[in-house]
Amino acid sequence: MYKILVSDTMSAEGLAPLLKSDKVEIIQKKVDEVQDSLAEFDALLVRSGTQVTEELVEQMTNLKIVARAGVGVDNIDIDAATKRGIVVINAPDGNTISTAEHTFAMMASLLRNIPQSVSSVKDGKWERKKYQGAELYGKTLGIVGMGRIGGELAKRAKAFGMSVAVFDPFLTQARAQKLGVDAVDFDGLLEVADIITVHTPLTKDTKGLFNKETIAKAKKGVYLINCARGGIIDEDALVEHIESGHVSGAALDVFVTEPPTNTRLIGQDHIITTPHLGASTVEAQLNVAASVSEEVLQFLEGQPVKNSLNLPTLSKEVYEKIKPYYELASSMGSLVSQCMKVPVKEIELRYGGSIADLDTTILTRTLLAGFIRPRVDSAVNEVNAAMVTKQRGIAYGEKITSDTNGYSNSIKAIVHGENATFTIQGTFVREYGPRIVNMNGFDIDFYPNGSLLYVQHTDRPGVIGNVGHILGEHEVNIATMQVGRKEAGGEAIMMLSFDKPITDDVYNELRKIDDIVSINKIEL
Repeated sequence: MYKILVSDTMSAEGLAPLLKSDKVEIIQKKVDEVQDSLAEFDALLVRSGTQVTEELVEQMTNLKIVARAGVGVDNIDIDAATKRGIVVINAPDGNTISTAEHTFAMMASLLRNIPQSVSSVKDGKWERKKYQGAELYGKTLGIVGMGRIGGELAKRAKAFGMSVAVFDPFLTQARAQKLGVDAVDFDGLLEVADIITVHTPLTKDTKGLFNKETIAKAKKGVYLINCARGGIIDEDALVEHIESGHVSGAALDVFVTEPPTNTRLIGQDHIITTPHLGASTVEAQLNVAASVSEEVLQFLEGQPVKNSLNLPTLSKEVYEKIKPYYELASSMGSLVSQCMKVPVKEIELRYGGSIADLDTTILTRTLLAGFIRPRVDSAVNEVNAAMVTKQRGIAYGEKITSDTNGYSNSIKAIVHGENATFTIQGTFVREYGPRIVNMNGFDIDFYPNGSLLYVQHTDRPGVIGNVGHILGEHEVNIATMQVGRKEAGGEAIMMLSFDKPITDDVYNELRKIDDIVSINKIEL
């Protein structure tokens, strides 16, 4: 008999898989109401109301699994759970339809001025001319982020006779064709879209993605929709473009601060708002509860779970052998993801030397997680990385090789894009830790961590000096610098590390240096 604590409100229908089992006992109470018996529970089911802290995990000494009935897991200390061998699961698909439908409802309401006209009629007015709207039919919908929600939204848009253009760094032309959408770059989407909706996570790359400059590049009269994460659209920039008439209107379900405090934003007649209702349907709440209930029961019965967000427990012996390469693989994946700006079709991994004697599956998943994590709208780690990678249409494989370039151990990743290939090789040195020793055929040696700047340039006198001069003018201290070249006067690279990230102003100034081919800011 397993004992399960359900500490947030969930309906009997959502808990049905557990309630029907004669192998579990369910207690539906708040954590503080069962303080004296926390050590008795095998499983914990929560929504967003319960904070699963390290302290709580330590008190629940018999806990085997934590289930979040929803997508977000900000209220769960996953690292603390992992350290104690506790599996954490969520329900990433439960609110897909709910959010897609809410986004579509917001879009239709926005173009037909429904919230404003409802308010007007309730005030006793009859302003038909004032609230004349626009049709969805024939419009081009621009979707930023083609994950689960973006895919469902595209289906609905096409049913309404709309064209769909998508910006997603992972969307290949083959998958776009299969989905019946046009894959474009970000500037291309801004040029063609009549309506733009965002469905990406909030990361350093997507924060302020729609700002004063990028919104100005969009078509005059564009409509903007955000039912994803507050902060992807710069709120002040949006207001400025609404007031100028460049943006016809906006629909927002999420905000930088919730409840929103930007009165200038919410006071705009051409901006409609809802209080973060994307996942708030009866069906979605039922779906996520039923999903995690089923998975908890499967796990307690010894079956695998598909939506785990952390590693299962590793034996101490295996953990100690894997540990030196774990950070290396994760950093390599993240580094390539930030440098590879084109859609990716395949990731090939090659293991050589002493590392080949280990079960490299976990390292492959670690590298995939590092690669996928910055680009998707759900939590990704070593357990679900392979599944998410396949869902994004990216093939992957691994093999053992004798080609280690003289190193005692080696991990090499070859990432194939539609029109580019990126290669990276790393090793672990006992005295120095993880090292990157080759990038795109250039021999180099650096520790993959912190704030980095990857520069590809022509090997000519003065280039390195110009970089140093600009950084010096802005009082940016270089922690380390590594350079590599294939031949004198040919292609060359620089990898610089800093104590803190460089600003956009410094970055943009560096880009203007003659003989610099490309430059990438990297955060590891």
